[in-house]
Amino acid sequence: MTVGILGGGQLGRMLALAGYPLGLDFLCLDPSADAPAGQVAPLLRGAFTDQRLLARLARECEVITFDWENVSVRGLAAIAQRHRVRICPPVAALATGQDRVAEKRLFERLHIPTTRWQAVESSRQLARALAGVGLPGVLKTRRMGYDGKGQAVIRTAQDADRAWAQLGRVPLLYEEYVPFDCEVSIIGARSPRGETAVYPLCGNVHGAGMLRLTRAPYGPPAWQRRATLYLKRVLTHFRYSGILTIEFFVRRGRLIANEMAPRVHNSGHWTIEGAITSQFENHLRAILGLPLGATDARGFSAMVNLIGELPPRARLLALAGVHLHDYGKSARPGRKMGHCTLVEPTAAARDRRARALLNDLRVEVRIP
Repeated sequence: MTVGILGGGQLGRMLALAGYPLGLDFLCLDPSADAPAGQVAPLLRGAFTDQRLLARLARECEVITFDWENVSVRGLAAIAQRHRVRICPPVAALATGQDRVAEKRLFERLHIPTTRWQAVESSRQLARALAGVGLPGVLKTRRMGYDGKGQAVIRTAQDADRAWAQLGRVPLLYEEYVPFDCEVSIIGARSPRGETAVYPLCGNVHGAGMLRLTRAPYGPPAWQRRATLYLKRVLTHFRYSGILTIEFFVRRGRLIANEMAPRVHNSGHWTIEGAITSQFENHLRAILGLPLGATDARGFSAMVNLIGELPPRARLLALAGVHLHDYGKSARPGRKMGHCTLVEPTAAARDRRARALLNDLRVEVRIP
């Protein structure tokens, strides 16, 4: 069976690497000739809206998936209808994940706690949002925001003027700023038959808008139960197939939904070494209608993103139990170049080694 992947980034690359032991083939579509997935799988170069290339994917693939959520919903819907090819996760979930307002409305409809917010399309609406939601807050683009891009924190009227000048050319969302205690994410898979498998909760630490560290399992059992409940509501709502992630702020023990990602997720990279079945393999199992694999943790894992440039390979590999994943990218400031993971028998040992690794890599973040 051949799986089509819209997007040839590191997530597409890791999907292919997870699928080859299962006897799967892959065909990727990406605008970039040097997309990381193209180093391990056939790559079609072109726009995500190129109907000729999309039609080829539909003809040659059993199912089409995607490795990021900013691909064309319209293009996918067109080929699904014209060529009767399955798109997984569902196009409706993709469309919701692309629009922060649709996302917030979904959370509210499913009784999943989220931030107070208002849609903003004019400076007058921004003024009303500031008055209604209050300060401080965060102004975000409704679409195309990721890794801290397309957003600005507003604490004063002067901040609001600057943020509007910077972002006001597109539809926006203004939401309250949550002084969270920590950030977590829940990742789970659902098959077309309704079988679900949920991973242990992930504790995430960001720096400059980008994920730097994930630890799993993380947090008390009550957080796991609550996050799983919310995740399953979304999975059921969409009759979902594939991996879904929801990110939360935690404030005084309360989970507050921030956003969802209808795809494999950066905070789930630890599952390659740290879980019985990785998120990448379970995504493929789910979209192909195969039985889902166990999601139990093998121990206590930490994942550190390597951003901007890779440290010397020998330096990382000299550390006992550290697993390196090089994405095959050219160095660039702010670019995710790879990640490394470690698995320890206790949470204390994991946290100690994660702090030491971040210190060795000279990454300065506040770890709860």
